[in-house]
Amino acid sequence: MFRHARNHHNSGKQQIPNLKSIWDRPKEIKDRQYVGHWEGDMIIGTLASAIVTLVERKSRYTLLGKTADKKSISVIKAVIDQLAGLPSSIRQTLTWDRGHEMSKHHLLTAQCNMSVYFCDASSPWQKGTNENTNGLLRQYLPKGKNLGLYSQEQLDKIALQLNTRPRKILGFKTPLEVFQTGVALTG
Repeated sequence: MFRHARNHHNSGKQQIPNLKSIWDRPKEIKDRQYVGHWEGDMIIGTLASAIVTLVERKSRYTLLGKTADKKSISVIKAVIDQLAGLPSSIRQTLTWDRGHEMSKHHLLTAQCNMSVYFCDASSPWQKGTNENTNGLLRQYLPKGKNLGLYSQEQLDKIALQLNTRPRKILGFKTPLEVFQTGVALTG
């Protein structure tokens, strides 16, 4: 028997249409100069359950959204539900990884008028604020749990606990304080 080298290619992977690279983001986003630039992700539980996590880069202000499943349309709806109540000046950009759940990002752009940027493949560290926050969230939502059992009200309470927790990186201010100050400056 002869052994043949396997050809690895991306033909089976779904491509994200109209993808904007993280490298195309304006420089002030990296510098955390203003509020309004978000990082997003999902935390996954058992039985195909998931929660959308959104973290504002400057303030570390966190929003959590219940999603029916991991399909793109459900995730986009959860993101829109969380961001829609915010002033447009606070909805500038969103950075996400290359998961299929953002394949319909154009719907988010149309509804919230915000640009969506994507990390490089296999580089979740490029949205480290969100990854760090997801680690903090696991204190409240441990791995191995069915996240579908949490109501949106319960998720809002968890987010409030995170947002009122002083952070060393913020000079021991809370994310809520920094976010409210940033909103006042932009509005």
